Amino acid sequence: MAENTNDLGAFYNDQVSKAKIWQVIGASSVGTMIEWYDFYIFGSLAGIIAPLFYPPGNDTFAYIAYLATFAVGFVVRPFGALFFGRIGDLVGRKYAFLVTLLIMGGATAVIGFLPTYSQIGIAAPIALLVIRILQGLALGGEYGGAAVYVAEHVPDEKRGFYTSFIQITATLGLFVSLAVILIVQNMMSAEQFAGKTGAISGWRVPFLISIFLVGISLYIRLKMKESPIFSQIKSTGMTSANPLIEAFTKWENLKIVLISLFGATAGQGVVWYTGQFYALFYLQKILNVDATASNYVIAVALLLGMPLFVVFGALSDRIGRKKIIMAGCLLAVLTYIPIYHSMQAAAGSNVETATSKTNPATGEKSLTPMSRAADGTLVPAPKVLTYSSFGDFISNPTAWKLILLVFVQVVWVTMVYGPIAAYLVEAFPAKIRYTALSLPYHIGNGVFGGLLPLIGVSIIAETGNIYAGLYYPMIVAGITFVIGSIFLKETHGHKIWEEVETNER
Repeated sequence: MAENTNDLGAFYNDQVSKAKIWQVIGASSVGTMIEWYDFYIFGSLAGIIAPLFYPPGNDTFAYIAYLATFAVGFVVRPFGALFFGRIGDLVGRKYAFLVTLLIMGGATAVIGFLPTYSQIGIAAPIALLVIRILQGLALGGEYGGAAVYVAEHVPDEKRGFYTSFIQITATLGLFVSLAVILIVQNMMSAEQFAGKTGAISGWRVPFLISIFLVGISLYIRLKMKESPIFSQIKSTGMTSANPLIEAFTKWENLKIVLISLFGATAGQGVVWYTGQFYALFYLQKILNVDATASNYVIAVALLLGMPLFVVFGALSDRIGRKKIIMAGCLLAVLTYIPIYHSMQAAAGSNVETATSKTNPATGEKSLTPMSRAADGTLVPAPKVLTYSSFGDFISNPTAWKLILLVFVQVVWVTMVYGPIAAYLVEAFPAKIRYTALSLPYHIGNGVFGGLLPLIGVSIIAETGNIYAGLYYPMIVAGITFVIGSIFLKETHGHKIWEEVETNER
């Protein structure tokens, strides 16, 4: 067999022909998309679920507390990356993300059955927090495994193109979560969906659907073979005895981790979450756009933008990963303020500020978007783009203005995210690849990016400045642009099979 010779190129060609690249990509992508769906359904339902799981009387506290619980899932992702990355580098890529799929699916399904604060009191938010931690740990191990698994099956000269299909899964998971929510909402009244009437709360249905989706993905993944590169290094005794130590205590590897974090994934993370999640929260909570209409705005913009992940992934095979990622970060820094000013103007609610007000009758505290009345006084902003039917929505010029403005942000997302998997795989040696690339990716996305909605909304609540929340992603993306432009090495064209062959010899 080819693996018993030095002709690793022949071994590669033989293995890839057997693996059937598109089957590998399909099997990996379906599972990863489902995990992202599970992870993001939590955030997509923030406005509905937040008041149900925290003490009544303070909607602003409940919303920010829910965002904090949402953010915890991001913060723990690096720990999941370390734990499952080590398993992936010692035992195998396939086995690590089989386990992550089961953990994620189980945790998500439990939310669908979880009693609310009115039923079990303080145990409700505590249970929600524990489940969110499990989700974060699982996702921390999932992405690195899927990216490495696909990258180690495909030709070196098309790695950006093929791995871009894994990059689509995060946005596709968010899109599917929004689509499922909208479908369920259209099948029942707002009161039924919120759990105020009916036998079952409609918001629980998207979580319960996860049971079916995970079952399909598990069936597909059980049939997958191990990555040919990992099989090769394991059969020749080239695996790392301790990938954690080798990745993070050897300076030549730690240096790449730090440069990848601050020069690539931190900026990529905040651009991703601004263009998709922050935009959604901003429409709903600051510009006072109807919740269903806001979901449609984001969903349509994501659907239009998703093909660009492949476009920029393929382009990175020709001109390099670094140029495209840096350009996306710079464009974000330069355009966020004008884009969000345009969103404010397009929405028509004329919001000038957002204040934290207390209702004297109920004592309930809430973040209230304020617009200016004809007499010059500030008054609560009206609800805009009220949703009645999809036909009315799609024919509304205001809706298309907002879709276009979110779509521009999604273009920046595809620029920074499309090539990032190929870069990370190429930056690290095979025997520590799963461990080493997972940590900067999940700190960049889980911490810098995942905390963005919480930080952004909190800054607005404190200052009343509806644009102040953008300073955080602009600063982080700006730092990444500077560090990445100076220190990030271009990796496209790196032949990871030749690297294994060289080490073997």
